[in-house]
Amino acid sequence: MTRLTVRAYSVRESERLAQHGLHPVMARLMVARGLNSPDQWASEISGLIPPNQLTHVDQAAIFLADAIEAKKNLTVVADYDCDGATACAVALRGLRAMGARVDYIVPNRFEYGYGLTPEIVELTAREKSPDIIITVDNGIASHAGVEEASRRGIEVLVTDHHLPAQTLPKAAVIVNPNQPGCGFPSKNLAGVGVMFYTLLALRAELRKRGHFDETTQPRLDSLLDLVALGTVADVVKLDANNRILVAQGIKRIRSGRVHTGIAALFSVASREMRKATPFDLGFTLGPRLNAAGRLSDMSLGIECLLTDDATRAWNIARELDTINRQRREIETDMQEAALASLEDIQPTDNATLTLFNPDWHQGVIGIVASRLKEKFYRPTITFAPAGNGLIKGSGRSIPGFHLRDALDLVSKRAPNLIDKFGGHAMAAGLSLHETDFDAFASAFETVGKEWLTAAELEHVLETDGSLENDYCSLDFIRLLDDQVWGQGFPPPVFCDEFRVLNQRLLKDRHLKMQLEKNGREFEAIWFNHADTLPDQIRAAYRLDVNEYNGRSRVQLLVEFAEPA
Repeated sequence: MTRLTVRAYSVRESERLAQHGLHPVMARLMVARGLNSPDQWASEISGLIPPNQLTHVDQAAIFLADAIEAKKNLTVVADYDCDGATACAVALRGLRAMGARVDYIVPNRFEYGYGLTPEIVELTAREKSPDIIITVDNGIASHAGVEEASRRGIEVLVTDHHLPAQTLPKAAVIVNPNQPGCGFPSKNLAGVGVMFYTLLALRAELRKRGHFDETTQPRLDSLLDLVALGTVADVVKLDANNRILVAQGIKRIRSGRVHTGIAALFSVASREMRKATPFDLGFTLGPRLNAAGRLSDMSLGIECLLTDDATRAWNIARELDTINRQRREIETDMQEAALASLEDIQPTDNATLTLFNPDWHQGVIGIVASRLKEKFYRPTITFAPAGNGLIKGSGRSIPGFHLRDALDLVSKRAPNLIDKFGGHAMAAGLSLHETDFDAFASAFETVGKEWLTAAELEHVLETDGSLENDYCSLDFIRLLDDQVWGQGFPPPVFCDEFRVLNQRLLKDRHLKMQLEKNGREFEAIWFNHADTLPDQIRAAYRLDVNEYNGRSRVQLLVEFAEPA
């Protein structure tokens, strides 16, 4: 069940912002998203929060500067998703530009699991012989791994953004905006953002030591296309600081000042860099990089981001595209199996969904959980076999239900039920014994019923209200495209009543329509919707540009419709 609402906003505040020269509809959109002054939507790099506000980042800078001067061997231990891959690429490019001897390793997720485990430390020591391990996008919960590294005489610098447990690992330095006592105003940095900030602090430290001055220092802004990609793909909240990072990265991409691998990924996906949007990063490039970590080896994705050879980048990008197609096929089969398993039950009777299938691929369960969560609007965890009697689960949640905290409560109530877990409010992972699946599903459902009300389990689609016909224009769409929209800063969705002039199915899946409002006709399409609509509808929609035969026309992308 979906219910349409209109975001509340102050007319007085929006009129005040419009007096600063902001487009009147844009002013309304900004106020509805909590912005009330011109500097809050500015995207200049000078608006970034200073690095020294990030706890221990100056200590990390001294630690790394000492290591560079002592010519120590550094190894980056990366995570296997897009955030981890971009964070690794940023670390290697930035550290090498500042004279570091640095290599990387990204363990196979199916053999070694997540985080800096003792097994990964042993592998890293054997293959890379590091003096220092630097974790990116992981490590905040790696107590045993850090202890193993210490036992081997290897120091560890943890850079991470995940929520910590009650105790922190005994690393040499930890940089994480979410660690206790950190006063960094933005708690939403992605792993790649934390690494970028660490490099900013390191450059300042090396500049202070006389390694270079402001004219000869490495240009770290050249890394912002990678930072933007990892930030958007990890679906972290786009607060003011993250919007600056993403806006600056997209600006570089649109101007062609981009790393070779990023350009190759745009090319293989048939997307134009000069029109790059956060959507391209999150739904076109991100999935291709993530596919490597889900089905194969994320080092393939990292190599795509590290190479400066256009031919090699293109070949890797094509391979990533092929893997992503395979991932889609696996996902489709798993989703069909999941829906079939729900035929005999009514998901809306439950507060949560928990599914296991012995034939599922553990690299794709997170995507399937996300699709089911969107369809049924329930916190969802899907499990696949992980070997040795264990199953691995990946979960996605809805607003109002903190997934990691829910798993923590289950673990406290039944201390031996979950083998290990971690994550965020909206996404988390865990493992447990297959024999404990039913007990876990029951315990998780109990928490869901305790925490979620009927109102919270109703899907509410927030809109920005009606849009005057005059603003349904290519110029206004370009104005919208200049802003960075995403998680926590949702793209505009408008809502109006229309008369349906005609409708037909495309490829038996998508509803193509001709709509009319106040005397003006609009092209519209509702993707993945095949049911016929009545003559009068109330529709929630986004503005889009339909380009065909060299012509550009406004098109409405319908997200939901109901009888008027």
